[in-house]
Amino acid sequence: IINDRPDLAKKSGASGVHVGLSDMGIQKARNLLGEDFIIGGSAHNVEEALAAEAAGADYLGCGAVFGSTTKTNVTQLPVETLKAICKAVKIPVVAIGGVNSDNLPLAGSGIAGAAVVSGLFKPTDKAAAVRRFLTQLKAI
Repeated sequence: IINDRPDLAKKSGASGVHVGLSDMGIQKARNLLGEDFIIGGSAHNVEEALAAEAAGADYLGCGAVFGSTTKTNVTQLPVETLKAICKAVKIPVVAIGGVNSDNLPLAGSGIAGAAVVSGLFKPTDKAAAVRRFLTQLKAI
């Protein structure tokens, strides 16, 4: 999945693209890439989630659930809002932002998965971090 750039997703042969709220838009990305591409959208509240689903998003990225060390211009998404988004849409919801192996479980939230950057790249033993994440994801 390529972030923000449907044109690069198409040229590279990627499986899909994630478009944020300030990017091209889900429907335009779908028109460019076709029905076979996976297209994800961002949502920070139930209204944005429903709009992205209606526009044809295959999944949602929602956050920053625990803040973020890789993006400084984001606000924290309360876990209660994440739960409300998961209940409101039929497509998978992926938690993003500050997710690490200590906070991943998000028990009962309804998430389908998590997007992780620093939680995997920061630990010294990256293989152990990946194994721990996989174990936790299976329990969600």
